[in-house]
This record gives sequence, C-alpha cells and structure tokens, in this order.
Amino acid sequence: MSTLNNSTNIFWQECQVGKVDRQKLLNQKGCVVWITGLSGSGKSTLAYSLSRELYSRGKLSYVLDGDNLRHGLNKDLGFKAEDRAENIRRVGEVAKLFADAGLFSIASLISPYKKDRDACRALLPDANFIEVFMNMPLELCESRDAKGLYKLARAGKIKGFTGIDDPYERPENCEIEIGQENGVCPMPAAMAGRVVSYLEEKGFLQVQ
Repeated sequence: MSTLNNSTNIFWQECQVGKVDRQKLLNQKGCVVWITGLSGSGKSTLAYSLSRELYSRGKLSYVLDGDNLRHGLNKDLGFKAEDRAENIRRVGEVAKLFADAGLFSIASLISPYKKDRDACRALLPDANFIEVFMNMPLELCESRDAKGLYKLARAGKIKGFTGIDDPYERPENCEIEIGQENGVCPMPAAMAGRVVSYLEEKGFLQVQ
C-alpha cells in the first residue's frame, strides 16, 4: 500500500508553456510574499490591501489566508506542533505553484516557527520568497483581539496559543519588517505601498 511519503512510479511531466512564458503573458514575475506575525498584528489587513494595490496596477495576485485555508485545504489539521508544520508545508507548496504560474502569491499566516518558514523559503529561488514580518507588540495584538482568541487563551480555554503559551520565533533576516512608527501603526495603504515599492525595486512588477 502506497502512502503520501513513499509514492513510487511517478514522473515529472514538463509543460510546453513554461514559467517564463506565463510571466511574459502577465508582464510580472511570480513570487511568494509570506506575511508572518502574531494573531492581530495586521497580516490579513496587509495581505488584502496589497492585493488591491497590485490589482489597481494591473497585476494579478492571490491571497492564501491561514484561516480561510483551514475551511478547505487544511480543515483536517489542528494546532499541535506537527499539524502546524503540515499546515505551513501545504501552504508553502500551494504558494510555490501560484508563483510558478506567474502570480504574486500572498500568504498570510502566523507561521510561528522559523524552521517551517525556512522550509517554505527553500522551495523557491531565494529572491522569489519575500518574508514580511508584522512586528507588532503582543499588548497591541491582544488589545485588538477581534476574534476573542486571546481572551479565551488567557482563560485557559485555548491551549497552545501563539504568544500566550506557545512561542513565536521572530524572523532573523526578513526582507521587510513593518512595525509601529512613534507608537502608531501604519495605515494599510502605507504598509501595502512599502511591499509594492520593494517588488518594484526588485523588478517583479514587469518583465524586461
């Protein structure tokens, strides 16, 4: 009986339309923008603001939101360490496919463990994985608590909640870090603008 980990008799099939062809068609270079941070740090806000800004420039993107994916692709996974690792692995593989299709693949997940994020980075040429760290203090994230999760975690009703009784491992060498400025959070459009400026500077917004 075959399993996921030891599939045999499979062969990679090349497509006559390659990544370069798709990028020329879209006039953009596919990549993964991986947004990580605590719950309530503004990951989804940035992801959707970035997608809108790219759309306004005629660029195609797709947001892979952690919560949304747990309604479908990852609905069989819980929040134990091994499930979280598998959650990130699956999203990383899907993000890679979208990037290969020529899209800006915007992944928005807490992704608390460095080794899991690094594994996703390793799936792509390094320059095509852009890690964005939402560096917001726990106190701010907890004060937002739009989903009421911190309150439940503090009451002991949720176990293994990142930032409360499970660690968040900060990125060490992320491409972009977004935090408060003089104690004030940047507006969504400003955050998206920073990422778009980076993409433009690195040549992702057009094909030469």
